[in-house]
Amino acid sequence: MLFTGHSEHTIDAKQRLAIPAKYRNQWDVERDGSAWYCVPWPTGHLRLFTETTFQQLANQAESSLTPGEEEADLESDFYGFAERIEPDSAGRINVPNSHIELLGLPQEVVIVGARTRLEVHPRERWKEAAAERFRRLPDLVRRIENKRRPSS
Repeated sequence: MLFTGHSEHTIDAKQRLAIPAKYRNQWDVERDGSAWYCVPWPTGHLRLFTETTFQQLANQAESSLTPGEEEADLESDFYGFAERIEPDSAGRINVPNSHIELLGLPQEVVIVGARTRLEVHPRERWKEAAAERFRRLPDLVRRIENKRRPSS
């Protein structure tokens, strides 16, 4: 599933967040799974993955019964913070209170399509940084393309 665009939303008093219709309308339970995985990210936003995408990406990583210390720490931290969330019949998810508290996430948010995931950003921070994000886009593309090129 390809997520693009963005949409302003509110996390209500019961900590529910409506997944925008433009994303729900693309949803196929057989293909995408019946739930979302919600991961708080240290830069102050949430990352939401469809159940199928999260599992596919998780399965791409090498596994070991005896991972190194850093890998074991990453796995316990990352997967320990990740929560599987079933949407209700109205397409809303309950954002874990621990995620809201950890990030200091306000009620007013922007849901952003980010290719294989959705991101939930504080609305004011998203708006304030929009011009700068747009301005740096060509440089970001250039840097990523340079990393992908094989060195001679």
